[in-house]
This record gives sequence, C-alpha cells and structure tokens, in this order.
Amino acid sequence: MPLVALLLELQGAGGEALTDALLDCGALSVSSEDARAGTRAETPLFDEPGSRGQAWPMLRLRVLLESSRDAAGVLAKACAAAGIGAIPHYSIEQVKEQDWVRKTRSQFAPMRIATRLWIVPSWHQAPDPAAVNVVLDPGIAFGTGSHPTTRLCLAWLERELRGGETVLDYGCGSGILAIAARKLGAGRVLGVDVDADALAAARENALRNGTACEFVDARFPLELQADLVVANILANPLKLLAGALAAHTAPGGHIALSGILEHQETEVAEAYPWFEFDPVAREDGWALLAGRKKAGSFP
Repeated sequence: MPLVALLLELQGAGGEALTDALLDCGALSVSSEDARAGTRAETPLFDEPGSRGQAWPMLRLRVLLESSRDAAGVLAKACAAAGIGAIPHYSIEQVKEQDWVRKTRSQFAPMRIATRLWIVPSWHQAPDPAAVNVVLDPGIAFGTGSHPTTRLCLAWLERELRGGETVLDYGCGSGILAIAARKLGAGRVLGVDVDADALAAARENALRNGTACEFVDARFPLELQADLVVANILANPLKLLAGALAAHTAPGGHIALSGILEHQETEVAEAYPWFEFDPVAREDGWALLAGRKKAGSFP
C-alpha cells in the first residue's frame, strides 16, 4: 500500500488534540517528538503514568497516510476539529515501500546478558547452545532485552536465583523476565500484566521456550508471597504499587525495582521502607533498586 508522510511542527499544547483529530480523520499513525531534539534546547520528557501536564514546547509530528488521501485536506479538517485556527506549515514526502517485518527484525540480534544468560530473537540461532537461552518474539509487548532496565533485571535474576524459588514478575510484558527466571532454576514463576496483548505474547514465548510459567491479569486478586519479586515498570507506578509489591514479597524475600531514572532513585526507595536496599545498579541513566525485606516488616 503506497504511503505518504505529512510533516509539521506546532506548539506542544495543541499536540494531543490534533493527534486525536488526525487519527479520527483517517491517519494511519501519528508519531511525535521534541521539535528541538538534538539541540541545546531539547527537553527530556518521560511519559509516565501519574504524570500530568507534560508537553514539549514545540512538537514535530509525522503523520502516516495512504497516498490516495488528500493530505492537505486531512490536515485542514483535523485542525478545525482540534480548534487550531491557523494550519501549521507542513511538507509531504513519499514513504518508500519496505518489508517492515524484516526491517524491524534486523534491529534485534542475540544478546549476552550475563555469564550464563543469552536473549535470542526467535528468528536467530543461539550463538551458544550450551548457555541459558531465552528465545523471544516480543510481538507488540515490551521486553526484548535491549533496554537497560531489562538487562539490569535479567542480570539481577542470574545473580540471585539459587534454584527452586517462587518468582513474581509484576508487569511482565513479553514474559522475558519470567521465562528467564524459570530457565535459571526458579520453581514457580508467575507473571502479571494489565495488557491482554502482553499476556498473550508472554504465554506464546513461554510455550516457545518450553517453560512452565503462569501469566494472569494484574486486575484479578493475587494471593502469593514470592521469594523474589521483580517489577520493571516506571517510577510512578512503582510508588503507587509499593504496598502491594511489599505484601507479595515473602519475609526475608528479595525485590528488584527498575524502570527508574537515576534522579528518581531516592523517591522510589523512600516508598519501600520495608526493605534494606543494596547499592544501586545503574546503566545509561537508568537504575535498579534491589534489596531484602526486613524481618518482621509488614506493609
């Protein structure tokens, strides 16, 4: 299907309304970024649940449309619907047809995470068949092993697991952490997520690896105290879930929290007074807080 991209810049405050209007008017997708990215005026911004009112001062939008659509007409209609009086300056470029599946897959290669553990995309052969290989097809769920937070959690699991433990992976995404835990020797592994697509991907990946993991919807009641709890989410959800995650950690059990930016370490740690934390592990501006539940400590 031939495609065109509509490129424009506008004030950040109007970006959300215009994005919704463009999709309502037939756009296939709308991506946004800081219009000042790559300059000294670039504004770091992380869209976390629980954050409010965040927006780049200037947005750059890339709107994907079928080439048969009147791109200028779509933009004019969307601007009117979004209450934007003056249509922003725009340009239109042709999108070269590609094999998008092959292009996406080319971005992922087998990765050695730690001494024994490799993450191997399902379309590759394992470089070291004797290693602990997690074969992964992430689909549309988060978790390929390429993000620093995932690597930090995987390395922690390899260090901590001795064999036979119960592990809770809270916010399991593709199932990468749960599957790795099972293959590293955990006895029972439970992964939870609120995203049905993530749960489907996790179950498929567990089947692909021949691992007996359980995956359930996080909105259902969860009665479990795990020896190891790992939650690779984001700082605000981790703070909101502190009591629940602490309650799901067995006395003397261990917890690992990631998806945390370095400047958020203290505020997240303060939300978990039931734990004694180890020195923080960091990679590329991200942090992992890991620690042990204090004796007699209850959330």
